[in-house]
Amino acid sequence: MNQLHERGADVQIPITGYAAAANAASDLVNTSPTVRATTGEALPDPDALAAFLAGHDLRLDAVAGGRSPSAEDLWEVHLLRREVRGILETETEEQAVAGAAVLTGRAALRPVLLRDGDDRWQWHVPTAAGAPLADELAAVAGIGLLGTVRALGHERFRPCAAPGCRGVFADVSRSGRRLYCMPDLCGNRLNVANHRARRQAGSEAR
Repeated sequence: MNQLHERGADVQIPITGYAAAANAASDLVNTSPTVRATTGEALPDPDALAAFLAGHDLRLDAVAGGRSPSAEDLWEVHLLRREVRGILETETEEQAVAGAAVLTGRAALRPVLLRDGDDRWQWHVPTAAGAPLADELAAVAGIGLLGTVRALGHERFRPCAAPGCRGVFADVSRSGRRLYCMPDLCGNRLNVANHRARRQAGSEAR
C-alpha cells in the first residue's frame, strides 16, 4: 500500500496506513549518527534523503514532478529527526500524543473521507498545499505515532535491545515482540557477538 497519495496540490495520508508511517518515523530517527556510531550519518546529502523517501514510498508534494530535496530540506529533516526521537522516548501516553499532534499539525489539515481502490470510505489526512518537505514528513510521522498509541499502546515505543545501540523505534509488528531498531543490522550483530562468545567459552573450557 502506498503511504501517501497525491491529490491535486496536496498529499493525502491514509490513517489506516499508520503502521507504514510509524516505520518511516522509526527509520528516520535511526538514520542519525547518534544511532549509527560505526557507519555515520545515513542522510548526509539531499540525494540520500531522496532515496529515503523513495524507499518508504513517500511521494511528498514538495518533491513532486521530479523535484529534488534541497540542502535546506535536509537540514530541516535532521531537526525533525530529533523531535521524532523525543516522542519515541516519552515516558507517558499523554506526552507522546501531545508531541505527535504537534508534528501532525505542522502540515496536516482536518481529516476527510475518501474512497479507496475497493470503493470503501477511508479516513485520510490531507497536507497543506505548498508545505515544506520536513513539515509533510512531520505529518506522516505524527500520524504514524498517533496511530501506534491508539491501536497498540505507548509501550510499543521502545529502545533497541542490542547492547550499546542508542536506536529507538515504534514496534508495529503483529506479535509485538520486535527487539531491535534495525533487525537486519542490530540483530545480526548481536547474533555474531553471541556466537563468538560461545566459541571463546568453548575454547577456554577445553
